[in-house]
Amino acid sequence: MGDSLSRTIKQIKPLDSKAMEAARGRQDELTKPKGSLGRLEELSIQIAGIRGKVIAGFEHKAIITIAADHGVVNERVTLYPQEVTAQMVSNFLSGGAAINVLARFVGTRVIVVDMGVASDLPSHSGLICRKIAYGTKNMAQQAAMTSDEAVSSIEVGIEIVEAEIAKGLDIVGTGDMGIGNTTPSSAICAAITGEPVEKVTGRGEGLDNEQLAHKVRVIEKALALNKPNPREPIGVLAKVGGFEIGGLAGVMLGAAAHHIPVVIDGFISGAASLIATELSPSLKNYLIPAHLSAESGHKVLLQYLELTPLLNLEMRLGEGTGAALGMTIVEAAVKTLAEMATFTEAGVSQISDGLSP
Repeated sequence: MGDSLSRTIKQIKPLDSKAMEAARGRQDELTKPKGSLGRLEELSIQIAGIRGKVIAGFEHKAIITIAADHGVVNERVTLYPQEVTAQMVSNFLSGGAAINVLARFVGTRVIVVDMGVASDLPSHSGLICRKIAYGTKNMAQQAAMTSDEAVSSIEVGIEIVEAEIAKGLDIVGTGDMGIGNTTPSSAICAAITGEPVEKVTGRGEGLDNEQLAHKVRVIEKALALNKPNPREPIGVLAKVGGFEIGGLAGVMLGAAAHHIPVVIDGFISGAASLIATELSPSLKNYLIPAHLSAESGHKVLLQYLELTPLLNLEMRLGEGTGAALGMTIVEAAVKTLAEMATFTEAGVSQISDGLSP
């Protein structure tokens, strides 16, 4: 384990119990029946614990979208050619992708990172190039990457989020781009949760039944060949993971170390959260799952992590699109806590001590 990663893990602390108690107390004084805002109340208390104070909103928001390619696409596990990864990165940079539209709507900046695209991308002011390699190796034939590369991918993610924190960051969302990356995500999910590959493997970009069965066999072959130990998350990442998955795990760890809430996107971000929480169980309290992906493995891993998604829109795009929408819910939660009037302030009578006979 690298020095940066070790230091970051040590910095992740339990949530601030005093701030959570203050937030809970204020919730009980607001002009509403106790608990009537449901998950919004829970979220506002969680955010207070993460940030160490009751806050009114988020001035600085970012979604970090990391791109990388995967050697396992050579096994025909995806409908799209590998070059689409690079093409979609260009689309992100020109502002034409779904994540760009939703980010503009939500008011968040999008950070685009090349951590392992299989080609050289043109220089662009909006692109952070931290390429570890030109895609992973084919995990059905050998380990996807070396242990050093796995650690590097996590540490690059930490560096990226810390650079954004230096610019100003109150909340961060995670996003991904990588043709074929539901395959390593399913492999990670099966390896860590212990569930059968068939249960955690979905159709990706729209595989038919025969193609899905083939994808399952490829993942089973990769797991049998590489034998990842579920209690060694860096080994799991190295054997059957992806550079963007490691990078997103680093983003989560780095954000938590600096008391920044993390809104995680769908299945690929979920796979990254499995790696990250195995490295630091305390991280789970900093994670907010934005939505339930249509990918079958996402529900499995969220149940394993005991996390409940905010939305279920049957999305499975990635990019950080679900995280962008989730941010709006989180911000609504903290605004209601901070800006609603209390019973005393509004001159509203509270609940009676008892009913009249």
